[in-house]
Amino acid sequence: MQITKEVSGTSATICPVGKITVQTAPELEAAIGALGSGVSDVAIDLTGVDYISSAGLRVLVGAEKLLRSRGGALRLQHPAEAVNEVFEMTGLNTVLTIEA
Repeated sequence: MQITKEVSGTSATICPVGKITVQTAPELEAAIGALGSGVSDVAIDLTGVDYISSAGLRVLVGAEKLLRSRGGALRLQHPAEAVNEVFEMTGLNTVLTIEA
């Protein structure tokens, strides 16, 4: 998986490309963690993600909790249909902010 990120003040955008699996979820978690405590609003652009496992879901839920504790928010942008179906099946579409 490839990950690019852009930081501007207290906001950041992370763009993973590929599959988020048990093998690659730690990379996404590290990218989020590397943003530092000054970043409180994060958008994760899922345009390039065609699969997400439970390990990836765990990272996203953890990021949501972390950012909320900082007074910020996590936004998931442009998930593919297959990824969005996983959010719906797990009920995370009611917990996470998902933007089409």
